[in-house]
Amino acid sequence: MERVTNLPDNRLEKNFSEAKPLYTESEARIEANRCIYCYDAPCTTACPAGIDIPGFIRKIASGNIRGAAKTIFEVNLLGVSTAQVCPVEELCAGACVYNKDNVPPINIGRLQRFATEKGLLWEQDKKSTLFSPQNQTDRKVALIGAGPASLACAGHLTLAGVKSIIYEKDDLPGGLNVTGIAPYKLFTDAALEEIEWLKQFGFEIQTGLEVGRDISIDHLLENFDAVFLGAGLGRDKLPGIPGEDAAGVWGATELIKKIKNDRAFKLPANLESVNVVGGGNSAIDIARELALLGVPEVNIVYRRTISEMPGYRHELAAARQEGVRMFERAVPVEIIANDRLVLCTKHKLTGEPQQFESDWIVLAIGNERDAGQLSPGLEIDEKGCVVVDPDTMKTSVAKIYAGGDCINGGKEVVNAVADGRDAAWSMLREWGIGEAQQVRRNHG
Repeated sequence: MERVTNLPDNRLEKNFSEAKPLYTESEARIEANRCIYCYDAPCTTACPAGIDIPGFIRKIASGNIRGAAKTIFEVNLLGVSTAQVCPVEELCAGACVYNKDNVPPINIGRLQRFATEKGLLWEQDKKSTLFSPQNQTDRKVALIGAGPASLACAGHLTLAGVKSIIYEKDDLPGGLNVTGIAPYKLFTDAALEEIEWLKQFGFEIQTGLEVGRDISIDHLLENFDAVFLGAGLGRDKLPGIPGEDAAGVWGATELIKKIKNDRAFKLPANLESVNVVGGGNSAIDIARELALLGVPEVNIVYRRTISEMPGYRHELAAARQEGVRMFERAVPVEIIANDRLVLCTKHKLTGEPQQFESDWIVLAIGNERDAGQLSPGLEIDEKGCVVVDPDTMKTSVAKIYAGGDCINGGKEVVNAVADGRDAAWSMLREWGIGEAQQVRRNHG
């Protein structure tokens, strides 16, 4: 895709290479021809967006790249970024029938990236479009947060002729695609270029404007036919231990954002060791990033065991290949700041104390969930997530829909995309606009 952003090139993010580069045409055709195009394909069932995976792969094999791209975008408007960031090993490729025969599964993510990126290049070459918005209706929707859920929702609404305005508190749109995805999976430039493509449908994004501070949700409810809440998660959580605010203690999301987008940010020349606290994918990602950036010693310190980690095994294996070490059953109790930082822990079973000394400590134990504060009537579950009807994506407040991390606590980008799409289709059905599709999903 053509570069459309003005981000400087001298960001730390640019030190990384892509883990899964774009296929050449011959590579894509060869891989596509391995697919046996299963009936009732398990890969499609495993895809949260319900993409017809055998369908688009068959089109690649026959040379119909434009058709392959349309097949994907019809149900997943963020097909470019999700192709790169989806944990296909756990989803579609993990469900591939070849796994049962000890044969490498179809590389679905790289085929999806090939189809979608080549589809957008087709638009540029032919000066044409894959999709054309319908005539404008009198409906309008406000969307809170410019992450994947809101972008997908606004895209589907705008294509159906519904005026859509997204309000984003940060300077850049994109949510975690722009600020929190490991650079070796997705560069910020690529995420922003995808957003520029989506904006061609006709929706508006207002950045630097926070709902609840600069504009009230009551104002939105009064002036729009519906409000979509796609605000995502909040700031990094703190463990609530002494010393957690010491210099050199970072939140994982904050640090990843610095690496990706802050041209003034550099790692200190004397940064020799980092301890990462946590066991999720953010902990694994930041540990791997720091190792790839040349930090000699990077450890993940987790309060449970590897078998209990929420982070994906293939991600941990990749981090370990870069030299990241893992320490289990170490429960943080204090951080002591001397010449270096000392992470004091106790063994989860025996209570035995242990100390981990390092230059930095990164806390990757989750994010705050504060989207429910936007409206006092929103029903919130015991985990702090906004409750929705899974069939309509409606919340407990009339005219408010929701999707993405604020309702699931932090799943994949593709889950957020599917939520936003389903909310848009729900609104269109209610208003009798167009023929909103139905894609089978697992709401569990």
